[in-house]
Amino acid sequence: MARVLQNYVGGGFLASASGETFENRDPATGELISNVEVALEPEIDAALQSAKQGLAVWAEMSGAERGRVLNKAARILRDRNRELAECEVRDTGKPIQEAEVVDVVSGADCVEYFAGLAATLHGEQIALNNAFVYTRREPIGICVGIGSWNYPIQIACWKSAPALACGNAMIFKTSELTPTTPTVLAEIYSEAGLPKGVFNVLHGDARTGSLLTTDPRVAKISLTGSVGTGKKIAASAAATLKRTTMELSGKSALIVFSDADLRHAVSAAMLGNFYTQGEICTNCTRVYVHDDIYDAFLEMVVERTKKLRIGLPLDAQTQVGALISRPHMERVLSYVAAGKAEGAQLCYGGERLNESPFDRGNYIRPAVFSECTDDMKIVREEIFGPVMSVLRFRDEEDVVARANATKFGLAAGVFTRDLARAHRIAARLEAGICWINNYNITPVEMPFGGIKESGFGHENGHAAIEHYTQLKSVYVELGDVQCPYE
Repeated sequence: MARVLQNYVGGGFLASASGETFENRDPATGELISNVEVALEPEIDAALQSAKQGLAVWAEMSGAERGRVLNKAARILRDRNRELAECEVRDTGKPIQEAEVVDVVSGADCVEYFAGLAATLHGEQIALNNAFVYTRREPIGICVGIGSWNYPIQIACWKSAPALACGNAMIFKTSELTPTTPTVLAEIYSEAGLPKGVFNVLHGDARTGSLLTTDPRVAKISLTGSVGTGKKIAASAAATLKRTTMELSGKSALIVFSDADLRHAVSAAMLGNFYTQGEICTNCTRVYVHDDIYDAFLEMVVERTKKLRIGLPLDAQTQVGALISRPHMERVLSYVAAGKAEGAQLCYGGERLNESPFDRGNYIRPAVFSECTDDMKIVREEIFGPVMSVLRFRDEEDVVARANATKFGLAAGVFTRDLARAHRIAARLEAGICWINNYNITPVEMPFGGIKESGFGHENGHAAIEHYTQLKSVYVELGDVQCPYE
């Protein structure tokens, strides 16, 4: 019998008052992992009350004390890496070789990084004439983190670590598709000594998210999700002027010049299209390749794509796993059909795998399209699956203009040996993140965030501190009060 996964509130599991549940199934096999209890008004109210109580304790602790708790949590995450990676694989369908070296480890890196920053948070002193001003960095209060299903534990760490380091409490709402590992993270925080209520985890659908984001007790919302969801949350947050951070959709461009190292450029394009089955918001799904090397690039990328090992996610040899759900798989397949219908040339892949052992899961062979144009649906819209579009270019000015001709602005990349050109283009690309001669590398020290309809605000790096603290100015008079009302 499948386990029942409850909400985690006040340092322990809380049974749902309604008893309403939804199924969490393995994308690779269709097997039932757990029945997940839905958080509605009673559970949300309990989470908010416990967060308020926990905040009163946590915010009064010194930064060094908070850092020690977070460092212990990071150590536990590393110690339980394999166990958590297997949980992540069962929820997401991604290969274990990815989850074991990226997902949990990058989350631990983040918790560890902000643990180190916790004791360094301070304001400044400003000298004036016979007076001075000092500033204080203070916690915001109760924050809500809303996660996505592609990197559940990483995203939960990316949101919770800076929030907690700054002295806030957080209620984390999981994706309905991947509820497991953020819940385990809550248990780990408790084991590390986090006061009860400082990190709560709730499960549910849009109702849960709406109740959380509209509650006046919430001071800040951090979302990783779609543009549509982001706009709805931003609109609801406006009613009480909640702070928001939005990491939303992307349709990023990779520009490959004729002098680029071809093998490395192909490697980056594959990482930026096929890692985690293409289910990454920063993916460079528009690959612009200079005419002089277009054919060679295409030949190499198709050759190497054919060698990708599709398999069961827990197999250590698997490089491509299952897409997150049946509806999402059908959506990706519809984009493949649209690409063919609009005249793009399907060089390889794009079909569902129906043979055993893939017939029970959501498997698509990674696809490479050539002879694409900018007006095609597969080039304009976010697919969030393993579909690469390769486009030609000749002129630098033209390709930069084409790369920027999108409502999205999350990420971009450029491959060239000419570093002057690389920096020049990076400065002109309308994206919050730009990689030069690599792609999809996200060290915790680097601020992560987009522009345009890809969102605003940043996760990771010292910049995240700005989003989880509020600045207070204190004026100190050293002389007499100058008053004309004698």
